[in-house]
Amino acid sequence: MSDHATRSGSPGGASSVAVSLAAIGSVLAASSCCLPLFPFMMAAGLSGTATFFSQVRPYLLVGSILFIALGFYQGWRAKQCQRRTSAISSILLWASAAFVFVSIFFQQIMANVIAGFGAR
Repeated sequence: MSDHATRSGSPGGASSVAVSLAAIGSVLAASSCCLPLFPFMMAAGLSGTATFFSQVRPYLLVGSILFIALGFYQGWRAKQCQRRTSAISSILLWASAAFVFVSIFFQQIMANVIAGFGAR
């Protein structure tokens, strides 16, 4: 049993960081339809990718939620095995969870803000 434990790696280490970064990456891809990063330099290229990403946005958000859930599960499993997770992986996990939560409602929030400005 100890041989298996030494080969399994750290459940709360690099894999948690990778899961958090994957969730952030998929949310950035999902948000690219709304927030082009370089609007003046890459407008033509981003407009083509924005239409693609706006069509696959629901799937990317579901993937982000699954990655976040996997990260929290790995952190929970690490605590069950009496292993400490690093502070950076916990911070990244919670930051990516907040980023995913905001990005889910970002389009509706921006629509409400724009509608509020138009009503004045």
